[in-house]
Amino acid sequence: MRNDPWRREAGRYAFQLKLDTRFADMDPNRHLNNSAIARLYEEARVRFHIDLRARHLEVGQPHFLVARVEIDYLAEGHYPAPVHLGLGVTSVGGTSYRLGVGLFQNDRCIGLSDAVLVHRGEKGPAKIPDMLRAALESYALHA
Repeated sequence: MRNDPWRREAGRYAFQLKLDTRFADMDPNRHLNNSAIARLYEEARVRFHIDLRARHLEVGQPHFLVARVEIDYLAEGHYPAPVHLGLGVTSVGGTSYRLGVGLFQNDRCIGLSDAVLVHRGEKGPAKIPDMLRAALESYALHA
């Protein structure tokens, strides 16, 4: 990830959403604090999965576990301005996939995040079924 310039373009992301910031998200310097930003990324991942299941009923109710999260803080965010998040799938493996997220405020990229999510079966990591793979790939994020 490491702040790739093309990741700073909101229009590249297949899934977009707007979230409000909260007064409680501020740190003593009146910026959005790092834990609030992590919460925004988490909320975006959850809403992405809700959308995935709603738009692709054929995939059923897959379960994913977060295995890794990386966050690059690029600029300060401020309350009370809302944020926009863009999400896209950067790769799909055998049992996991990588989700790239851009965090934007006032038309400026203020952060990037990558998460590795593991498809969970009854006994641990499970192969991603072909229909689910196709659904994930429909949200592809390309340079």
